[in-house]
Amino acid sequence: MAAVLYAIAAPLGGEPAAALPAPALETVRALRDFVAENAKTARAFLSAVGMPCPLRDLAITTLDEHTRAEALAGLLAPLRAGRSLGLLSEAGCAAIADPGAQLVEAAQREEFRVVPLIGPSSIMLALMASGLEGQRFAFSGYLPRDKAMRERRIRELEQRSRRERETQIFIETPYRNDALVAALLQTCSAECKLCIASDLTLATESVATRSVAQWRAARPVIGKRPTVFLLLA
Repeated sequence: MAAVLYAIAAPLGGEPAAALPAPALETVRALRDFVAENAKTARAFLSAVGMPCPLRDLAITTLDEHTRAEALAGLLAPLRAGRSLGLLSEAGCAAIADPGAQLVEAAQREEFRVVPLIGPSSIMLALMASGLEGQRFAFSGYLPRDKAMRERRIRELEQRSRRERETQIFIETPYRNDALVAALLQTCSAECKLCIASDLTLATESVATRSVAQWRAARPVIGKRPTVFLLLA
């Protein structure tokens, strides 16, 4: 059987066995080579899924924002040797808002088969629970950190949402969540719908969709909880 690159989803919180279907867990347990953004958290994940071998017998290489483009080809060495390879995200689906996308692109160039394994996606879960437009939506990743650039980008997303009747989805580094909320409430029109989805799949999960005017009247404090934002003008 030809070697495969498996894109593995990691839990958004809690135990892998509760977040991943049994066939995905079986596939992960059969692998011995992995690429991950963080080797330490990858080992914790692999320990939790019940690998049938000692963790020291696993090969885990790192792919993060500092990985040079010329190093990508070397990460595919197990595939060239005929061994399947697992790509692990820190949380959620591998290669979505995740540096693993570069590895998938490299594997596709060399015509290796890439198989995505079913697992949680905060983006899709937030959209499902938001009540916003689910036929047309766009994910914009992180918005700019600079205040003026961020406000300009928010206006662009609102205009696009109104023009295309399209839900705009974006995320933020947790410690900047409340600054982003402040920018959204200051910049967006009162009738815009804003969904704030925090701690998805956790016991502290909250998903609420209100108009910007309603959020202004009862401004939320999110803190450092992992959060997905959805906007529909």
